[in-house]
Amino acid sequence: MLRLSPLANGGWITNKQMPVFIGGAELNVATALAKWQVPVTYVSAMPSYALATDICTHLKQQNIDVSKMIFTGDRIGTYYLPQGADLKNSGVIYDRAHSSFANLTVNDISWNDILSDVHWVHITAISPALNATAAAVCMALVKAAKARGITVSLDLNYRSKLWQYGSLPHEVMPAIAAYCDVIMGNVWSANTMLQAPMPAIHDVTNEVALLQAATATAAYIYEQFPACNYVANTYRFDTADGGIRYSAVLHTKEQAYTSPVWYADSVCDKAGSGDCFMGGLIYGLLHQHTPQHIIDFAASAAFGKLQEQGDTTQQNIATIEARWQQARAAVV
Repeated sequence: MLRLSPLANGGWITNKQMPVFIGGAELNVATALAKWQVPVTYVSAMPSYALATDICTHLKQQNIDVSKMIFTGDRIGTYYLPQGADLKNSGVIYDRAHSSFANLTVNDISWNDILSDVHWVHITAISPALNATAAAVCMALVKAAKARGITVSLDLNYRSKLWQYGSLPHEVMPAIAAYCDVIMGNVWSANTMLQAPMPAIHDVTNEVALLQAATATAAYIYEQFPACNYVANTYRFDTADGGIRYSAVLHTKEQAYTSPVWYADSVCDKAGSGDCFMGGLIYGLLHQHTPQHIIDFAASAAFGKLQEQGDTTQQNIATIEARWQQARAAVV
């Protein structure tokens, strides 16, 4: 998917230019993992024309395997996000109808080919939000992966502008979540998509209340979706002075692990921060780090992404590790 980021208030017209970023939630995760030396393959659908060739060339330069890419259809999906805006607010404009991915059907895919030599599959709730056909593809994917013993992770990204085809998120996502080993999101998206209880949070600076809310969500997910082994919740709040407050919680079935609370006076780009967190979560689980190490690394990666322009991160492991270790040392 292509992200076009015009300057607000018509600046893009005056300057006769608009920055373009290659992104998409799953690709953002793949890019982070490739940056951290984890072998990754990215599978999507694109038309067979020069623009798609350019994208594949770029991805290969980022150490992302695109050999299983599906070439079909007529166009690449795009979205417009004015600079400084947030994906969750009214500023985003999606143009994904009739894209190659949106028109992809289950019959277009050979799961034996796609899933050969694969140990982990990651999807997000953005894909089944496109239309019923895309939702069916996601459902078939997680079933096929689980049948082959492949670990499946799910990000409950909620994009209200995309759920417009007649099905509500909670009518689609629970069936997909049932096949997932790792579920990441926040208490609000879990409520919208999985009908998890929504505890009242009156003070977003109250870490005890935030932990209680995340714990209630995790308990519900473990009860309703027994295949799940890890639940992660993130909290990102704008502050009154224009900055940001960030923290995260990882639940195993036995215990909760909290990240440091991060603050920044300003933000460069909010897009892709959650994907960077998901990449950090997968990275830590793949390397069998302790749960505390996993949540510290993932939260540090996500917080650092807020100061990078574009959808994908360029942070290295040393930078991410040093950030959370410094934060831990400061509270000892």
